[in-house]
Amino acid sequence: MDHCRTSYAAAMEEDSGIRLVHMLMTCAECVQRGDFSLATSCLEDMQGLLTRVNAVCGIGKVAGHFIDALSRRIFQGIGGGSINGGSAYENEILYHHFYEACPYLKFAHFTANQAILEAFDGHDCVHVVDFNLMHGLQWPALIQALALRPGGPPLLRLTGIGPPSPDGRDSLREIGLRLAELARSVNVRFAFRGVAASRLEDVKPWMLQVNPKESVAVNSIMQLHRLLGSDLNRNSPIETVLSWIRSLNPKIMTVVEQEANHNQPGFLDRFTEALHYYSTMFDSLEACTVQPNKALAEIYIQREIANVVSCEGSARVERHEPLSKWRTRLSGAGFRPLHLGSNAYKQASMLLTLFSAEGYSVEENDGCLTLGWHSRPLIAASAWQAVSDGTADFPA
Repeated sequence: MDHCRTSYAAAMEEDSGIRLVHMLMTCAECVQRGDFSLATSCLEDMQGLLTRVNAVCGIGKVAGHFIDALSRRIFQGIGGGSINGGSAYENEILYHHFYEACPYLKFAHFTANQAILEAFDGHDCVHVVDFNLMHGLQWPALIQALALRPGGPPLLRLTGIGPPSPDGRDSLREIGLRLAELARSVNVRFAFRGVAASRLEDVKPWMLQVNPKESVAVNSIMQLHRLLGSDLNRNSPIETVLSWIRSLNPKIMTVVEQEANHNQPGFLDRFTEALHYYSTMFDSLEACTVQPNKALAEIYIQREIANVVSCEGSARVERHEPLSKWRTRLSGAGFRPLHLGSNAYKQASMLLTLFSAEGYSVEENDGCLTLGWHSRPLIAASAWQAVSDGTADFPA
């Protein structure tokens, strides 16, 4: 009898889960049409359905986040402040927990570092410009790899861009000091410069103090999509930033972006794509070895969902686009692809063995690497070189 009851309960829960997904889509359609009274009644029905499913994992958890985001859009309006909200300090804490909980950011850092290391081969004076320093998590591994370089390490300069510290602490400088200490301990000559900017488009190339004698690497981990908001009254931020990156003539630009299409003009298309994408992301997170602060990693993803679904205009900064679009955009802006070599692929594959979850997979895609969950790519890493007016320095 108990078995019958549990089977019945499981069937009821599955049925409720399917109905939730249908109702989420209906609610999003109402929002797109501007029928907010029907959208509101959908929200109420969904809140009722949520009580019949497990909201701690699976579709219940994902639906809960999307219901919250829809509510925010309906009741608070779509311009109301960027919902990647919270202080810069808070965002850094969440980023750190997301880094620890699953392999996405580690994959991004490993892959970019390997490509940068190879591009710097044979150069004695190198300069990395990091578009989002975030605790400097990426750089200890590169410093250690450069220390072991045959023929000795180069002089390494690192320019880290990050938000201004609200409390008057110079947190960029603190990170720089920690990295300098590590560099000293492994005999790498090192210089650090912090550039405080709330938005990447506020950075000007002169702030980076690039020396023409240096080999430059520009590193962008999940940052370029934030430049895709278009303001008809000015040059698009992405074009401006890509243009000055090109003027630095970097040896390499490493780009990692979410492999998603959350920048379509139609709300319903964007919503549908986000629902698929983040359901897969949460599935993959649940399968990872239990982390003490997995809940904080989930808040990091939840904030992305809120921004994609609730915001419009300049408040919507999570404008993810797939690799195919980035390829077109970067090629059009005067960059050519560099092949991420077999070493990057091997390292990324090895990294996945540290995560007990079966189901993550690294794929090579025309010289780029993607990391996905059960064959759905979720983030993509690529490397680029500015096309010089003459011939390029080395073949792709």
